[in-house]
Amino acid sequence: MTEKTYNIGVEATMEIIGGKWKAIILCHLRHGTMRSGELRRAIPTITQKMLTQQLRELEADGIVHREIFNQVPPHVEYSLTERGETLNHVLNQLCTWGEQNIDERRANGEAITLIHRDDVPNKTVSPA
Repeated sequence: MTEKTYNIGVEATMEIIGGKWKAIILCHLRHGTMRSGELRRAIPTITQKMLTQQLRELEADGIVHREIFNQVPPHVEYSLTERGETLNHVLNQLCTWGEQNIDERRANGEAITLIHRDDVPNKTVSPA
């Protein structure tokens, strides 16, 4: 096995959740188990191919659990693993920061639409 070297800890985090879609998928899954179609509707700009690819990568990294139910038509559900749930605090902070950023930009006259606010309780951002 080749040894990995990271210059800073966030590199290891971004290796797992980096990119355009993974954090968005994880933010939806922290609310509970979802089927692929539900995720697709919750993230309308992602393609089915990209959603499947991102879910498979998150599953391979031990962040997402994929459960297949043997029935016709096939039924697959995705949820956070115990390891994936350890990201919830970070994901909550990212969502809160994004909402606050949108609010500030709106207050400065920028036209922005936020379809829905996050509904995770106890959303507090610790000062840096």
